[in-house]
Amino acid sequence: MADKRGQLGIIFLTILIDMIGFGIVIPVLPIYAESFGATAWQNGLLVASFSFAQFLAAPLWGRLSDRIGRRPVLLVSVLATAVGFLLMGLADSLVLLFVARILAGVAGGNIGTAQAYVADISTREERAKAMGLLGAAFGLGFVFGPAIGGVVSAFFGLHAPFLLAAVMALGNAGLIALLLPESLPVERRGGGERESVFEVFRHADGRVYALATATYFCLIAGFSMMTTIYALFLLHRFGLDALHTGGMLAMVGLIGAFIQGGLIGRLVRRFGEARLATAGALVLTAGLFALPLVVGLGTLVLASAVVAIGNSLLMPTLSGIASRSVSEDWQGRALGLLQSAGSLARWIGPALAGWLLTFDLGRPIEDYARSPLWAGAALVGVSVLFTLALPRRMGGDAAVSAPANDAV
Repeated sequence: MADKRGQLGIIFLTILIDMIGFGIVIPVLPIYAESFGATAWQNGLLVASFSFAQFLAAPLWGRLSDRIGRRPVLLVSVLATAVGFLLMGLADSLVLLFVARILAGVAGGNIGTAQAYVADISTREERAKAMGLLGAAFGLGFVFGPAIGGVVSAFFGLHAPFLLAAVMALGNAGLIALLLPESLPVERRGGGERESVFEVFRHADGRVYALATATYFCLIAGFSMMTTIYALFLLHRFGLDALHTGGMLAMVGLIGAFIQGGLIGRLVRRFGEARLATAGALVLTAGLFALPLVVGLGTLVLASAVVAIGNSLLMPTLSGIASRSVSEDWQGRALGLLQSAGSLARWIGPALAGWLLTFDLGRPIEDYARSPLWAGAALVGVSVLFTLALPRRMGGDAAVSAPANDAV
């Protein structure tokens, strides 16, 4: 299967299975951890351990993929994902659950490598559209993961979703081993054994790459603050249970899959990546700011849809801008570092949201979750300023092809 469409399909499946595996645990993991005696604080630490491990591992996977190729890194990391989920499903103690969760986080740092694979096989003009396809995988994983986790755990027990995720990852490893060719030619593989991942700024238009990374961090931090308290917000403000929350999150995921999987290519061709990023940041800021002000289910659905639209416009365009600003032989390290910034944001955002939520407790119910949601809106609002500083047009040769000492 040497055609680009087939290769993109397997990478799409890799991200989809990663995200379904991530989503499967959302309704199950806290309850599963409590069965081993986890306290609320330990439960929060367990959730955060995944993103922290991903934060540390993402640039290392990317760097390794630039040295030895994308295919072996994807294969090993997906196999590690299977082992991590298997250990979760077979865990008999909280310590083993932590070990398995951290291993899954390390393996989950392969998203940057998957993005680098897409960058290898797509032209610079096609890159945002191709990254949008991966964004659609994120959206669909966010739709199906929690639903699968809830249904499977109800019929087969709390451990069953983890075992199912392990089987899915193992099947994906088989597809990579049998059908996925290497995308990075030998002549483009760098050494880089002694180079810091931050050397990427010397192999890029450093200003553009830094702006894209800063925007990405603010986006993920603000959006993760919303997703962290969203279920509690729906419960306390509108009396909606987990089933209804799942439906709302499914709507968010479907909007993301529709925009990133279908519309983003046309929108980029018409408006350009930078303008689209600015529009997405403005729309997401407005949606997060509006959420605490909604007064009924109709306005709740509308505000949630606005959040989904803004996030869907931002995610693939930022990945595309970051990729196009970097030389071809540094794609793995560049996108790995970008994903590492996102993982750090997913670690900081939820912790900050939980702390800010305490300021709303004991106040009128109309104020519930206002502090974290408006703080998330403020973070994304900062990203608007970053996107305005991005070049309005990026040519096909925007990225430097060699270390650039004068890159800004």
